[in-house]
Amino acid sequence: MKDTVLKAMREAGKPVRPGDVAKALNADSKEVSKAIKILKDEGAVVSPKRCYYEPA
Repeated sequence: MKDTVLKAMREAGKPVRPGDVAKALNADSKEVSKAIKILKDEGAVVSPKRCYYEPA
């Protein structure tokens, strides 16, 4: 799930919200949020503003 979320973020080309990623992937938003949290802890994504994330 982490790789899929990261790929979708890269394809978006701009900071996105977890809900937008979930819609694009047809996935559960809670699962996407969990994946984003793990990616953030690993340093793979950053948050330029509140509730928005983009690849580091």
